[in-house]
Amino acid sequence: ARFGAVMCCCGPCAMYRRSALALLLDQYETQFFRGKPSDFGEDRHLTILMLKAGFRTEYVPDAIAATVVPDSLGPYLRQQLRWARSTFRDTFLALRLLPELDRYLTLDVVGQNLGPLLLALSSLAALAQFVIGGSVAWWTVLAIAAMTMVRCSVAAFRARDMRFLGFSLHTPINIFLLLPMKAYALCTLSNSGW
Repeated sequence: ARFGAVMCCCGPCAMYRRSALALLLDQYETQFFRGKPSDFGEDRHLTILMLKAGFRTEYVPDAIAATVVPDSLGPYLRQQLRWARSTFRDTFLALRLLPELDRYLTLDVVGQNLGPLLLALSSLAALAQFVIGGSVAWWTVLAIAAMTMVRCSVAAFRARDMRFLGFSLHTPINIFLLLPMKAYALCTLSNSGW
């Protein structure tokens, strides 16, 4: 928000100026990825279109919105799969746009995508070490803990809220559920099924 470039204005929480939306409606309604129609991740896609057209995207901290969230593991993982596909797809779309917005923003978006890759590599290294040697190297555990704490500390600092440090408890869910699902999403980017 500091740069007027929130990268994803979430569907139920987003409001757009009608005149801005009218300019982009054709591009928005005819989303294609690798030559196939795509209808997931429309909120992220519309946000990127707005930024490419030169509009600002803002965060309004006192806005209130209601949404439906998954209440069991299956729907949660399907939601995360759709979100991962749209994140990867629209990050590719946004890469050319980012340097025009701000260097820090470019670093943040690249970091958001490289972070899971580094976590996945660290996890695979730990698994390989365990299979081959029967134990996990201390440096692997340290690397995973360091990446987790850096990410949570940055969020806590930016939000000025120490509760974000508790997000580190999400790491096992990330490693064992979300990283494999993100790898699958990356391999099936053209699949637009829900």
